[in-house]
Amino acid sequence: MSSRTSGLTPSIDTADIAVPDVGRSVVAPITATAFWAAVALPFLHLPLLLATGLSAEPYTDAFLALLALNVVALLVGHPHYRD
Repeated sequence: MSSRTSGLTPSIDTADIAVPDVGRSVVAPITATAFWAAVALPFLHLPLLLATGLSAEPYTDAFLALLALNVVALLVGHPHYRD
């Protein structure tokens, strides 16, 4: 069998170089936003606890949702500016 060269080979080589650049340009803002959200979200916990004391179910649900959001932000934002 004869081997046929395809015109796709140069574009595949170029794609290998371009994919990490796209990944960095997409992932970097997401991790940065998550990192700073993880820093800022605890400042919402304290007023919620002091103002309501989690006395009613909607306040407890809001607190738990805020806590879960903070954990997700911590996990996603953890690699921000790591070398």
